[in-house]
Amino acid sequence: MARRPNILILMADQMAAGVLPAYGNRVALTPNIDALGEHGVVFGAAYCNSPLCAPSRSVFMSGRLPSATGAYDNAAEFTSQVPTFAHYLRHAGYRTILTGKMHFCGPDQLHGFEERLTTDIYPADYGWTPDWRHPDVRPDWYHNMDGVTLAGPCVRTNQLDFDEEVVFSARRRLFDIARDADERPFLMVVSMSHPHDPFTIPDPWWSRYTDAALDMPLVRRGDVPEDPHSLRLRRICAMDAQEVPEAQVRAARRAYYGACSFVDDQVGVLLAALRSSGMEGETIVILLADHGEMLGERGLWYKMSFFEAACRVPLIMHAPGIFPAGRRDAPVSLADILPTLAEIAGNGLAPDYATPLDGRSLLPQLSGGTAHGEALGEYLAEGALAPIVMLRRGTHKFVHSDADPDQLFDLQADPDERRNLAADPQQASVVAGFRAEVTQRWDLARLHQDVLASQRRRLFVAGALRQGAQASWDHQPVRDASRLYIRNDARLDDLEATARFPRPGAASV
Repeated sequence: MARRPNILILMADQMAAGVLPAYGNRVALTPNIDALGEHGVVFGAAYCNSPLCAPSRSVFMSGRLPSATGAYDNAAEFTSQVPTFAHYLRHAGYRTILTGKMHFCGPDQLHGFEERLTTDIYPADYGWTPDWRHPDVRPDWYHNMDGVTLAGPCVRTNQLDFDEEVVFSARRRLFDIARDADERPFLMVVSMSHPHDPFTIPDPWWSRYTDAALDMPLVRRGDVPEDPHSLRLRRICAMDAQEVPEAQVRAARRAYYGACSFVDDQVGVLLAALRSSGMEGETIVILLADHGEMLGERGLWYKMSFFEAACRVPLIMHAPGIFPAGRRDAPVSLADILPTLAEIAGNGLAPDYATPLDGRSLLPQLSGGTAHGEALGEYLAEGALAPIVMLRRGTHKFVHSDADPDQLFDLQADPDERRNLAADPQQASVVAGFRAEVTQRWDLARLHQDVLASQRRRLFVAGALRQGAQASWDHQPVRDASRLYIRNDARLDDLEATARFPRPGAASV
């Protein structure tokens, strides 16, 4: 590439790839995302590496699996010494900006970003630490089925408050960049909290859909045998504590689709800002999500498993002047984002990485070349008894835990994962090969002990910090009012000319 482009990453929370028209769905009304897919590169088999918010985002940022960073769950610290793509791009001369959710746990709430425009929607402390020593105890702070049984339209939610602030701050910052004298390219991550549960959304998004137009789960509970991990998830999320009528399944799905349309509208706002600011042609736009949503498939909700609905995510890279549009169907993952961005920032050259990486650059695939075709996964949080790992390669997905029977799916022949082939004698050599690879890649016994030790430390620290005076790690955005709008330390004409875009006398955008 001739010069280094700007990079705008648009991140949704809990958006499954399978709900979008770019991935074959015909219900969702997402014209802006559709356009990104039509003119961009759509990765048809992109996966999160850990199907839970914080650990997935730590992999997205660092290119390393949770077992390498210790960011095991939604209350595990993502430490400052782990290099992120924000560090690499900042080192390469980019300005790095974050607005919205990233669920960083611990005192470092920047992780290489030069600016963070909003606080997070989630807390930064250890209060949501799971405890594998007591697998039968359901945490009272965790998911339950109220998000489904109370699904429907609303007027206002805290997620709307948050996401509207996020998008407003991002749009304004884009115009600030267009107006200022800083010639560095930018990396901006805009991370929204929709379409994450609870499943409620106001008009106009609720009314964009009708019950008759909705699709319903393809695989119902009872259509397939229930594996032990799914049964544990049912217990830890209290999925059997309330009856979920068909009408509420439909309402939850309608609200979820409405929330996807809300996200799409915000994507449209930011794409319009790029066009109006004159930066559209020099900006790579990346749309992705941290994990998916089961949305009633197999009778399950939320995420926390390696079924396709929970772990397959949208990944679209839009840069028509740089990468030819098309679809790439080899498996990739969010761990591949860091090396991809680092090579883009280096004009195609890989930097001297400060740590080993679990991902590989997508630049060859973006340019139409050979794919590495692999995705790795780990789940080390609520509902597990021991580490759960996943290997996705070719047409196969293999899931292993020392606590549970293996799972093997051929996603080409069985995209809905109805048949677990792990016990099929005809697949014995395939299972043996995957098992050998698991043994080679992971020391699961050691990882299990590391997770238990981390949980025990954090539970103790969290309990201690609740006593007496409490200090927060949550990000506190600071705005210097002395530098905002009109002040008397500069000539009024100069201030007005600087704030106006385009400047008087400049060529129109």
